[in-house]
Amino acid sequence: MWTTVAIVIVVVVGGLLLLAAMRPKEFRVERRTSVRAPAAAVHALLADFHRWAAWSPWEHIDPTMQRTFSGAPSGKGAVYAWRGDGKAGVGRMEILDAPVPQRVAIQLDFIKPFASRNTTEFTLVPQGDATEVRWVMHGPSPFMMRLMGVFASMDRMVGKDFEAGLANLKAAAEGTAQPAASAG
Repeated sequence: MWTTVAIVIVVVVGGLLLLAAMRPKEFRVERRTSVRAPAAAVHALLADFHRWAAWSPWEHIDPTMQRTFSGAPSGKGAVYAWRGDGKAGVGRMEILDAPVPQRVAIQLDFIKPFASRNTTEFTLVPQGDATEVRWVMHGPSPFMMRLMGVFASMDRMVGKDFEAGLANLKAAAEGTAQPAASAG
């Protein structure tokens, strides 16, 4: 009896490890929306970390979160770091490139609860009187992240925050902003 149970456990654990090993070694999350505002106006909200409180889905998840701004005031070289006690964790973002009004590229470093280095990119494409905003995050997917991915989709977890953030960004750029929604 115990031998059968042990064999079943070994097979299940081995299967999970094999599934994790076969998952992609990089992840990518992407969402997009259309904003009825000029690309330059949207770019200004993205390239200035001081303005992220108007739209970021993560700005209000930890009321005790400490924020620091350094480097350039906005655009390339601007740095935003945070330290929270709860869901926010500890991390840092730095704008690597921000050609107006096409793109904002950010290096995103999470320090706690899990260390990771990812790239976030906002691409802005004018479309008549609107701007298509594409928000992408990509980075390496180490084995533990791939193992967790067997049970939970990174795209679904982060994607819902991207959707909330894009809705907030749209409202802020279009002048219909409400207080930013908390991430779930």
